[in-house]
Amino acid sequence: MTKSILILGACGQIGTELTMALRAKYGQENVVASDIREGSDTIMQSGPFELLDATNYEAIEDVVMHYEIEEVYLMAAMLSATAEKFPMRAWDLNMNSLFNVLNLAKEKKIDKIFWPSSIAVFGPNTPKENTPQHTLMEPSTVYGISKQSGERWCEYYHNKFGVDVRSVRYPGLISWKTLPGGGTTDYAVEIFHEALKVNSYTCFLQEGTRLPMMFMDDAIRATISIMEANPEKLTIRSSYNLAAMSFTPEAVAASIKEQIKEFEISYSPDFRQQIADSWPSSIDDSSSREDWGWQHEFDLERTTHEMLSNLKN
Repeated sequence: MTKSILILGACGQIGTELTMALRAKYGQENVVASDIREGSDTIMQSGPFELLDATNYEAIEDVVMHYEIEEVYLMAAMLSATAEKFPMRAWDLNMNSLFNVLNLAKEKKIDKIFWPSSIAVFGPNTPKENTPQHTLMEPSTVYGISKQSGERWCEYYHNKFGVDVRSVRYPGLISWKTLPGGGTTDYAVEIFHEALKVNSYTCFLQEGTRLPMMFMDDAIRATISIMEANPEKLTIRSSYNLAAMSFTPEAVAASIKEQIKEFEISYSPDFRQQIADSWPSSIDDSSSREDWGWQHEFDLERTTHEMLSNLKN
């Protein structure tokens, strides 16, 4: 089973691992990685790569036509913490890149789109525990506003033009392969690096801040699963809630302490605390589980083991 796939934003935290997973599944030559800058040797040498600005419609169209692309995974975005520093640049990248791929699909130049949303679509007035699929959304960050707007546009293009666009709301993502890219949940990656380097970590969120999280392997599996799902089974064309685990900084610290006895955590909250406070503590993802069979595999204990053992190596 071969497909011609284009990944926009292939050099980011998710894009890097998604590219390698798709190349392993569909063949290296069938997955074109692209980004505004060159990526790691692994990305560059394992299959085709194009320097590409996701906000440039004509440039994307040229690559789509050249490689006869069928599916586009749009991973290019400016994340929550960085977007607060550059609001208009974040809006421009996050929204115009989405319109570009939606319009390519509307014009029947591509068949299918994956576009990631985020728990950032929820706001301070959203129910915190077991946040439902359909609920009050009043995002208070530039990133969240762009993701909520994107969800509405995805659903509109599906209903109005029959565009096959699929989406999940990622929680915080944890990976040992790539460094985080400026998000509010980045502490959950940094803490493992610092534990191994200096046996301590100063967290930019305060004690007791419980957020939904996911190990990267689960996130990649979910992304590929929803793209392979029977379109008739998909009842949501805005974005699906997605969950695995929820934890606090002190819970990760305790998990690390079981393997590194000397490890200590301290707290020095910064502007990201306000962002975290506006997000849910846990997510109800029963729609994903019912519609396309989603099941997570990694809990905190297994995530800690994977992170520490792989970072040591």
